Amino acid sequence: MSDVEIWIVIAALAVSTAITRSGFWLVGHKVTIPRRVQEMLRYAPSCALAAIIGPDLLLDPSTQAFTVMNEKVLAGIAAIGWYLWRRNMLETIVFGMLFFTALRLLHLF
Repeated sequence: MSDVEIWIVIAALAVSTAITRSGFWLVGHKVTIPRRVQEMLRYAPSCALAAIIGPDLLLDPSTQAFTVMNEKVLAGIAAIGWYLWRRNMLETIVFGMLFFTALRLLHLF
């Protein structure tokens, strides 16, 4: 790709992002979202987080298989345990990352 093509793609993506994000801002007062949809949207962030973390957590990139000796799996199990004990999502994320970092630094597996 040439430099001009790259800048055209960047500009097109910027315009499309601006249009899609400003749509609700421009006509948001005219649109009412049903209560059931609003309730379902409460789960969107956790679903997105699971969709991002799940494949990386369960699949080892070198083998593309699920193994219990994977640091990510152990950190995920520890994070789930932390969440069940504390019921705080932010603490769970921090604890899981600290546990994962400790496993990697200690080279236990």
